[in-house]
Amino acid sequence: MPTGTLYVVATPIGHLDDFSPRARAVLGSVDQVAAEDTRHSGRLLQQFGLNVPLLAVHDHNESERVPGLIRRLEAGETLALVSDAGTPLISDPGYRLIAAAHDAGIKVVPVPGPCAAIAALSAAGLASDRFHFEGFLAAKAGPRQARLRALAELPHTLIFYEAPHRIAETLADMAAIWGEARLATLARELTKTFETVRRAPLGELAAWVLADTDQQRGEIVLVVAGAPEREVQDARALSAEDILRVLVRELPVKQAAGLAAELLGLKKNALYDLAQQLRDQARAEDSA
Repeated sequence: MPTGTLYVVATPIGHLDDFSPRARAVLGSVDQVAAEDTRHSGRLLQQFGLNVPLLAVHDHNESERVPGLIRRLEAGETLALVSDAGTPLISDPGYRLIAAAHDAGIKVVPVPGPCAAIAALSAAGLASDRFHFEGFLAAKAGPRQARLRALAELPHTLIFYEAPHRIAETLADMAAIWGEARLATLARELTKTFETVRRAPLGELAAWVLADTDQQRGEIVLVVAGAPEREVQDARALSAEDILRVLVRELPVKQAAGLAAELLGLKKNALYDLAQQLRDQARAEDSA
């Protein structure tokens, strides 16, 4: 018997007209839908007249559900995976099921559609050629601030999901750590009645959200510009000096410059003079 197919189906993040005809057709044809919240997904299916059995698959039970679902797929059934809203697996459960399906040789078919992160990026007015999706930051201030410091030098646009009761604190942390002038876009309640998309410096966004409690409600995506090129170059130059200062004490200048260039993704010629200078300084210090 041929194996079944696992469909990964995107559902609306708000506006029901974003529910694609293909997604509706697939969900209406499968043997069962694995849903993050069966009550939420059940209401969506009912609105479109889709009478399909639902099975809860969420963070707390996914591991135990996977073997049974794989056996059903191996027996020829077709199943669909959906999240509460948007594209499954984007800060949602489902990874273990998809991985197990691939391992078992089961066909996995994406049915694309809405995704809050991509929708926000498309309307953010920030560079989109390269971006880093971070998802949710830590709820506690210490780990959240530590993660923001770790991301401070990343030159790519950053995308975050954030809970409404933490958005004011998160924006304040971003402004304090990355600087109030760095551009960002707050996208709230996308495709819904009270949709908000505002692009402004982090300091301005933080003050606006703090003053307007309506902006501390609903589902929120933050899109933040990457570190300015000058800051990245300055950080790399500092790192190069630190690395070369160690290497020139153990290696010839040419070899030290080549190794540092490889580690930092820089041109060897750009580091050779600095390596020579640091080697001379090291010799002078040793002879003093």
